[in-house]
Amino acid sequence: MHTTTTILDTIQDSDFYREYEHAFSDATGLPLTLRPTETWNPPFRGKRNENKFCAMMAQKNASCAACLNMQERMTKSATDETATLRCHFGMTEVAVPVKLGNERIGILATGQVLTQEPDQAQLAQVEKSVRKLGFNGDTPKAMAAYMETRIMPRNQLTGFVRMLENFAEHLSVRSNQIALHQANAEPIAIVRAKAYINENLQEDLTLADVAKASFTSTFYICKLFKRHTGLNFTEYVSRLRVERAKELLANPNKRVSEIAFEVGFQSLTHFNRIFRRIVGESPTVFRDKLTFQIAA
Repeated sequence: MHTTTTILDTIQDSDFYREYEHAFSDATGLPLTLRPTETWNPPFRGKRNENKFCAMMAQKNASCAACLNMQERMTKSATDETATLRCHFGMTEVAVPVKLGNERIGILATGQVLTQEPDQAQLAQVEKSVRKLGFNGDTPKAMAAYMETRIMPRNQLTGFVRMLENFAEHLSVRSNQIALHQANAEPIAIVRAKAYINENLQEDLTLADVAKASFTSTFYICKLFKRHTGLNFTEYVSRLRVERAKELLANPNKRVSEIAFEVGFQSLTHFNRIFRRIVGESPTVFRDKLTFQIAA
């Protein structure tokens, strides 16, 4: 059974994600994390290029709580689009939503940078906050760490954010694939059901047909589908058809309407609605982006 947690775990453990995280950190000098929508730890703790000052602040309950409050605000802001916020020390962080269809399942985050050189007033305020947190004798060390914070102009940060947004789209595609294929110890009825669906995807499939092919009842196969795929029967078939359609959209000689019927949708309107819900954009827009990427 898949959950948003197991999908994120699968992505984080993949070479695909790890290689990108490594390359992004090398290219930008910034930390990168893929986290659940709810987190109880500073998101960049232990990451490559974690800000030294932030790491020190995480040692104190008060500043750690402020960081977690910042993450909560980021989570609320990055529901449907990218969010950029400043923390109480003036550092900028960015959060990009990662989705499974229209459902947000995680957040791709980076940041811990200053977008301009801090002036004396800002430095004085930071030092005051550090002393108030109880660092006292370690204040000079904390301020030295703060002065090492990377200064990244907004236009440069915006360019890196675009990179993250593109990567988030790829992760969303991977999430959809994982949702379709991830299952634990599938019983023979599910194996038969999936085989029958794959072989008859173009047909007007019904749960009764699938149950008959699986030698079981509609009630039982419906229950098994939800338990072992995390999706009900209708949603599983829709996602499988959309994945097949995405492959066919790479062929510029096939009309969208032709593809819709070829993968089993009974109307173009229904196809467009389901495709947009699962992928987040229309088949035409998806094809245009695909054509652009191939041309590039």
